[in-house]
Amino acid sequence: MLAARRSSAPGRWSPPAWFRVAAVLVSIAAAPAAFGADDAAAPPPSEFSNLDSRIQDTKSEVIELNRDLMVLEEELLFPASTQVAVFVSMDVGKLFELDSVQVKLDDKQVAAYLYTPSEVQALHRGGVQRVYLGNLKAGSHELVAFFTGGGPHRRDYKRGTTAKFDKGTDPKYIELRIKDSTGKLQPEFDVKIWPGPSP
Repeated sequence: MLAARRSSAPGRWSPPAWFRVAAVLVSIAAAPAAFGADDAAAPPPSEFSNLDSRIQDTKSEVIELNRDLMVLEEELLFPASTQVAVFVSMDVGKLFELDSVQVKLDDKQVAAYLYTPSEVQALHRGGVQRVYLGNLKAGSHELVAFFTGGGPHRRDYKRGTTAKFDKGTDPKYIELRIKDSTGKLQPEFDVKIWPGPSP
């Protein structure tokens, strides 16, 4: 799954979400009564239209609530003090056709991803994919990433890149960047450590 940026910021969860839960439950409970009425007492078309509108509103509430719950779950499982996230980005990609990425942290494999053509095209259009989200204790760490795909002249191509970084009490965001080097006529791979909330 590709994502240009993390769309939700920490602290978004708020008490009103629980009131939305109650509203959703009330709407769902009321639906069977509306559909279970006798045909002779069926409401006019305008009331069916209103019911359809309420159902659509309920769906929107469920989607928003689910998004809030996912944000809350992420904050609980990956607190800022230990959170580390790894992203993949790519430029025009004329010199390299990405097939897969493998990521290791401190000699332990934490992510391996095989790409579809549509996902590669999304990266070419500026998409940024999060391939890993986890926890690391404070201190020094080493990241190693391996890229496999097709290089110049459609030859099989596998390259790796390494970066050492220090993890403090703030979240750590790492971008694995795939770039074309027109001067060398070959792809280049590097690692960008972001100080902000996300790349």
